[in-house]
Amino acid sequence: MNLEAIRKDTPGCQFKIHFNNAGASLPPLPVTEAIRNYILFESTTGGYEAADIKKTEVQEFYISVAKLINTEENNIAFTSSATNSFSLAISSIPFERGDTVLIANEDYISNQIAFLSLQERFGIKLIRAKSLSTGGVDLNDMEELINKHHPKLVSLTHVPTNTGLIQPVEIVGKMCNSKEILYLVDACQSAGQIPLDVKKIGCDFLTATMRKFLRGPRGAGFLYVSDRVLEKKLTPLFVDMRGAEWTGPDTYEVRMTSKRFEEWELPYALVVGSKEAINYALNIGVENINARNKVLCNLLKNKLHSIKLKALDIGQDQSSIITIEMPGKHPNEVLQYLRALNINTSTAHRSNAQIDFKSKKVDWALRISPHYFNTEDEIDSLIQSLEYLND
Repeated sequence: MNLEAIRKDTPGCQFKIHFNNAGASLPPLPVTEAIRNYILFESTTGGYEAADIKKTEVQEFYISVAKLINTEENNIAFTSSATNSFSLAISSIPFERGDTVLIANEDYISNQIAFLSLQERFGIKLIRAKSLSTGGVDLNDMEELINKHHPKLVSLTHVPTNTGLIQPVEIVGKMCNSKEILYLVDACQSAGQIPLDVKKIGCDFLTATMRKFLRGPRGAGFLYVSDRVLEKKLTPLFVDMRGAEWTGPDTYEVRMTSKRFEEWELPYALVVGSKEAINYALNIGVENINARNKVLCNLLKNKLHSIKLKALDIGQDQSSIITIEMPGKHPNEVLQYLRALNINTSTAHRSNAQIDFKSKKVDWALRISPHYFNTEDEIDSLIQSLEYLND
């Protein structure tokens, strides 16, 4: 990995020490240049005309995502975010009153709220599998719940936003496939930092955003849809003319590709920018990114321990998200103190993780999320700043 070249490609590194990659990472130059160039071309050509001329370049987005997660381009839909992908996916499932949805305690806040809303409005039953005391979902409990309730859907967040935990999505996938249960994986925080293979995971839906570890633009994401879902013609509740053909005054026919999950109006500049972000990650190699991030995170955790700051993350497998407790400090005080030093981090709060943070007995945590372009010197700067604040 040519770190010098990568940092040269990342203008933000000149101004900030960026440890908020789990929020929104710093995009490399090819991403911002692709977006700018497309908008400029569109402004002198016309929106419809530019889309026609750049059709091949736009289509390359789907090819790149397919390479990233080991699938085919017809299984990929462009969306505005991971949450948008999630909403489209669950709106395509024909839930009936009394249907069961099985999730984990650590699942992402917006996913939890969405299922609670479905429970309140349509009478589905939301069940959460137990968590292990050592971290992560209890696979034995999940298997028992699957066998007992045969849920309509199992949904699991691969890497929860409020902790560095990596959930065993492949094992859960095997459980679901053996019972032909629909399986959704939220890869919002794992895409771009952990290798993803939907064939190994065995999921029917996989949701992701571009702005985090993929280093793409905000307002962009993607949705993977399995062949099984496409063949069953599961369709979003509000499908439009991109997703279906109007065949008669009172009839329509859905597309047989994942395009049925898209809207006709696409932000084409963000599509080509997203393509560049994915290609940038692919050129470096997600396996290499994952290895580099592990080195950075292990170094950071050791240095945090040396200044007596407690990491809250548990679980056998850990990602590039580290949460720490700052006793006696106010979250905004810590955040603004670090920002004044040009160090970007973020905070997670009890309202984001009602179950997880209750079990950890904390109301908030400082979230530090290194990425491969960070340096050991930047870690030292963060540690020195936290040590001073903690004294």
